[in-house]
Amino acid sequence: MNFINSREFAQQLDTQDELAHYKNEFIFPQHNGKNVIYFTGNSLGLQPKRTKAYVDEVMNDWANLAVEGHFFSDKPWWDYHERFCEPLSKIVGAKASEVGVMNTLTVNLHLLMVSFYQPTKNRFKILCEEKAFPSDQYMLQSQVAFHAKNLGFDPKEAIVEVKRREGELNIHHEDVIAKINEVGDELALVLIGGVNYYTGQVFDMKTITKAGHDQGALVGWDLAHAAGNIELQLHNWEVDFAAWCSYKYMNSGPGNASGYFVHEKHHANKELSRFAGWYGHNKERRFLMEPSFDPVEGANGWQISNLPVLSLAPYLASVEMFDEVGMDKLIKKRNLITSYLEFILHEIDKEVESAEFEVITPANQEERGCQLSVYLHGQGRELFNALMSNGVITDWREPNVIRLAPVPFYTSFEDMYDFGQILKKLINK
Repeated sequence: MNFINSREFAQQLDTQDELAHYKNEFIFPQHNGKNVIYFTGNSLGLQPKRTKAYVDEVMNDWANLAVEGHFFSDKPWWDYHERFCEPLSKIVGAKASEVGVMNTLTVNLHLLMVSFYQPTKNRFKILCEEKAFPSDQYMLQSQVAFHAKNLGFDPKEAIVEVKRREGELNIHHEDVIAKINEVGDELALVLIGGVNYYTGQVFDMKTITKAGHDQGALVGWDLAHAAGNIELQLHNWEVDFAAWCSYKYMNSGPGNASGYFVHEKHHANKELSRFAGWYGHNKERRFLMEPSFDPVEGANGWQISNLPVLSLAPYLASVEMFDEVGMDKLIKKRNLITSYLEFILHEIDKEVESAEFEVITPANQEERGCQLSVYLHGQGRELFNALMSNGVITDWREPNVIRLAPVPFYTSFEDMYDFGQILKKLINK
């Protein structure tokens, strides 16, 4: 498509957008009586208007039924989490039996590593990407330190990072494969962020997963920036496990519950290590209060605690919205609106002498979602602050990057045009 940097063209794209009306399904912060232009759905998604009804339903059931709400509310609390399995499976490309919701992201990754990081003295290394999200780095360091005490390996040798090439910001996929092959039979686990939080680069999860398996390792993915954003086929790719947060692209509210995936090939293995709890026990026998753990067969067998139903209610509101739209339509709009935003940035760069924007997210649509990370040569945090003061909510990352995520559910093409005009005005000041 030949883009034009004009309001009329942007409005024409909005007229043709079959998801345009979903913008009215969300609540926007206000700036001078108007909706902000919101680019930070990759950090915290906006609140869907329908969310309040889901939360109010739980509150009303609590008020009117008290403990009986576990069994007699319209959505009984004792199996509330099972309502997520079908819609989440479509979002991440899994079977319904392979997904569940519990805890928060890093907690779930720790718990899954109990099952899937089983190092030995000779096979103990974990491969991750350079500049992984800090929480992943801390998690891996603590897991390695925990096991090293018993096995006697050097924790400094256990974490292997795939480095960026000199002067480059994105990682070459062939370098990931080469590093997997180099570590070889010392490799116990591959655990990478499916979408890099800083650059927005999407990794080739299918190829990397196969490469890890070919070396006898298990493979997991942190999908914090991937779930609800890009196409995933976790079952077909034979990923061993994955987890994701729900408050970014899936709009469940700050710090809310995490989704997780365990491939069905592991479900019947009751000898697999895991930290057990009441809600992972055989559902049909749960209330018999038996002393020995008999896990549910499926991802729900990794459940531990009673459900945080009040936290799950906003997440359910969102996944049901995803279910009525479908990932195919969201990805189609994502590709178009992200490309239009990239076009706008390049147009403003040509029109303003001092701009010099460098989009560090890969240009190939197969290697990116809806995030564009933009390096601001000759600009600084002052520009970020000025954008915020003008009703454009972006995300700043040191040393000089703003992250822009035009989430297809609630950003419009006219938003992209307006952003460009505001950006041009601020640089020309």
